[in-house]
Amino acid sequence: MLLAGTYDGVYRARGPRFDSAEQVLDAGRVMRVRRFEEWDGVFATTKSGLYRSTDGGDSWTDLGVPREEVYSVLGGPDGDRLYAGTHPAHLYVSDDSGETWRELSGLQDLPSRDSWHTPRHRDEAHVRSLGAHADAPDRVVAGIEVGGVHVSDDGGEAWTERRSGVHDDVHHVLVRGPDHYVASCGGGLYRTRDAGETWVRLDDGVEHTYFREAFARDGTLYAAAARSSPGTWQGKRGADAALFESEDDGDTFETVAYPGHPDEVVLAWTADDGHVLAGTNDGRVVFRSSGEWVEGGRLSAGVAALCWV
Repeated sequence: MLLAGTYDGVYRARGPRFDSAEQVLDAGRVMRVRRFEEWDGVFATTKSGLYRSTDGGDSWTDLGVPREEVYSVLGGPDGDRLYAGTHPAHLYVSDDSGETWRELSGLQDLPSRDSWHTPRHRDEAHVRSLGAHADAPDRVVAGIEVGGVHVSDDGGEAWTERRSGVHDDVHHVLVRGPDHYVASCGGGLYRTRDAGETWVRLDDGVEHTYFREAFARDGTLYAAAARSSPGTWQGKRGADAALFESEDDGDTFETVAYPGHPDEVVLAWTADDGHVLAGTNDGRVVFRSSGEWVEGGRLSAGVAALCWV
């Protein structure tokens, strides 16, 4: 079963190829739909709150995060701590599965905090991405739009900046290992293998530099980008989007075609038992089948997040 977070709530479809989908959560714009290994159910971050469903999307509970606009969520790999990142850029933690919350104020103490703002987002920033790896459950990785990448080694209490060498407009950080991350940014795609101490830019020589999210499955790294930011996607040149695949952790990329290319930008990824699936800003869901990308179905609003449950 596929859950799609869109510009207009969460929708549910059966299988990667579907003729129709039903809306199961009317919560406005959805930022992420995620599930975690040690946690029951699925979480949806939206501009109206953080929601959880434990019955496949039939019903949802608002978990009452202190700030309404929730951009990111992380269920800790040890199954104990639930994190929520918001707009403006604050981070909250719950030790009781969302019954109560407290702020992790250490994020506010970072030296660069006063520079986290952009006119595009009301001269503020948000915690756009949260991640952790099971081999280092207390290490939390936060991506700030706009503010860079930052790492905590004590469950989010104290933080260290890891923003040197990576673009500060961070949309997503793919945590591939305890020290191995891929950051998708408004100004490039970056990789670190030392928990952000150093970064390598992976998109040198590529004309498409506006990356939204990367995804890894069975040894292949997937990434998608547009030539510029969303304000240009409806202009004369359109999005001029591209989808890339790499078999060597991003050292080299192959550009591949997909339904909707180049007008539609891939914004979201997930995988079922046999396919990698992607969603575009125009509501199209595509999936990898027999070495090609084929269309699975269409939704009535742009797809910002996908989750297979």
